[in-house]
Amino acid sequence: MERWKINLGVLWFGQFFVLAGMTMIIPFLALYLQQDLGLSDPHEIAVWSGIIFAGNFVTSFLFQPLWGKLADRYGRKVMLLRSGFGMAIVMTLMGFAASPWQLLLLRMLNGTISGFNPAAVALVSTTTPKQHMGFAMGTLQSGAVAGTILGPFIGGVMADAFGFRPIFYITGAMIFIATLLALFLVRESFDRKEAASHPQASVLQGFRELSHVRPLMALYGVTFLIQFAMLSPMPLMPLYVQELHGTTVNLAFWAGFVGSVTGLSNLISSPILGRLSDRIGGERILAVALLGSAIMFVPQAFVSSVWQLVAVRFALGVFLGGLIPAVNALIRQHTPEGMESRAFSFNTSTLSLGNMIGPVFGGAVSGFIGIEGVFLVAAALLLAAVFWVRGTLLRPRPNQAYSIPQRKDDRA
Repeated sequence: MERWKINLGVLWFGQFFVLAGMTMIIPFLALYLQQDLGLSDPHEIAVWSGIIFAGNFVTSFLFQPLWGKLADRYGRKVMLLRSGFGMAIVMTLMGFAASPWQLLLLRMLNGTISGFNPAAVALVSTTTPKQHMGFAMGTLQSGAVAGTILGPFIGGVMADAFGFRPIFYITGAMIFIATLLALFLVRESFDRKEAASHPQASVLQGFRELSHVRPLMALYGVTFLIQFAMLSPMPLMPLYVQELHGTTVNLAFWAGFVGSVTGLSNLISSPILGRLSDRIGGERILAVALLGSAIMFVPQAFVSSVWQLVAVRFALGVFLGGLIPAVNALIRQHTPEGMESRAFSFNTSTLSLGNMIGPVFGGAVSGFIGIEGVFLVAAALLLAAVFWVRGTLLRPRPNQAYSIPQRKDDRA
């Protein structure tokens, strides 16, 4: 088997194990705070749950560019192993937390050392032939989506069977196994001497250099809008399902089903749309997927039953499957040689920013416009992203090479 296919296969399982492990705690985080960490006031539990959940994204947003800079200097596989083994240890320690403060600090530490996903994307992008880039990005994304879908389900089942604390130990073991697979099976051709011979820019200088590549700035903006639009209705979705369902019977099942059906269609469509982007171009797939996603948000504001919501969100997932893989493939296409990891890490930071701000915005404005209005705002944002892509990526322009300005010094 070709080396790029082996790397892709191993990192697919790595993405699955890491994302499944990271999302396994979602169903029982509030219960863990209540039953194991001594909180009793419902409002206090809700506040701590939100802060602890967001803590991971805050530090991830801040530190991803640093890890990307180091990956371009020392290699992507090294950063992938650093992140994987580090997260395995921190996740295990969460099972020993004795207070909400300890759990929050561990979540923030986890975000600080995280980076398995961007490192995997950067490694696959630099070892995959360009004619297969869309397929590789789509396939890798499907592994992450599969882990995200099954993680909460597996966590809920095991929490009932084993209790809460053992889930953190199991999660740490899963991430450790995924990292071991990468250690022994993934290969990267990286010349450290050559990389070290290049002037090493600071994180800020690296961003300034990449900012001269206009398509990259557009892709970062699109990533933020995608995550912002996707996450803004999520905290309100169980309440919306309850409103449509009209009863508390099987409410948890339906709320979970509505959330997972989008990931299921995303899982199916990601490799297909990725392969199609290799034939017709990632720019076109990105534009069509954004337009389709925008359209699919509109009927969610007007459905009258849970089944209608399920059907619309399944269709939404089909279009979502073309978004992040197309963005990743285009980032690789427009990034100057030697700065791939930094480019992907900055994109991960914008993704984390969308993950943080989206739910806060949705919860804040829903009191004024309702969840129906939040759906329409999400549709408008994605439609705006379509015009952004059209103006920056699809508009014909003379062939040009993006040049990086000469640095005045070699400061790291």
